[in-house]
Amino acid sequence: MVIGQLGTNEMPPMELLLLADPSERLVTAYLQRGYCYVAEMNNEVVGVYVLLPTRPDTIEIVNVAVEESHHGQGIGKQLVNHAVEQARVMGYKTIEIGTGNSGVVQLALYQKCGFRMTGIDRDFFIRHYDEEIYENGIQVIDMVRLSQDL
Repeated sequence: MVIGQLGTNEMPPMELLLLADPSERLVTAYLQRGYCYVAEMNNEVVGVYVLLPTRPDTIEIVNVAVEESHHGQGIGKQLVNHAVEQARVMGYKTIEIGTGNSGVVQLALYQKCGFRMTGIDRDFFIRHYDEEIYENGIQVIDMVRLSQDL
């Protein structure tokens, strides 16, 4: 698997990005301000993540998605670890990530990659999304925030 940053003229894999964030409006907005990386296997895009500078010395992983047919192969962990390393190389001191309150798989993954919980943004998904989102049979309402010092 090869992970690389998308060039300025390359189209991001929007279908894949929308798996992790169903708001095309929000995805488009942070793609314009962030860095998009794709993972390819056999010339097929199998994963994607976006890094977004948020504050001085801080960058956030705002989207991580793996093609559903490739779940359970460790690609998500490789993407998150790659994002951490890219943030380090770019000179950031802190990397953050957030996930919905129902994202038990994501919460486990991020903690395995060295992130620690820092807080809860109550009603985040109510405030920022027009339609209700459900995951694992639970309505996604709050965002669980995690970070890691680099």
